[in-house]
Amino acid sequence: MELRTRLKEVRLQKNLTQEALARTVGVTRQTIISIEKQKFVPSVKLAMQIAAVLGTPVARLFWLETSRGGKS
Repeated sequence: MELRTRLKEVRLQKNLTQEALARTVGVTRQTIISIEKQKFVPSVKLAMQIAAVLGTPVARLFWLETSRGGKS
């Protein structure tokens, strides 16, 4: 299973830059870029902080997907 994200989509809907989101949750812009590109899996704490800043449930931002393409 792989962690998938729609962080970029939701971030853009909220009119936040990567830099602004990163600053608010206390990480670097590179961390946000890596999460959006699915190169880095955030900790549960970071995922919850991001969700809180974006005002959306964690499950809307991140989900597990099987290698066959189905959500788990």
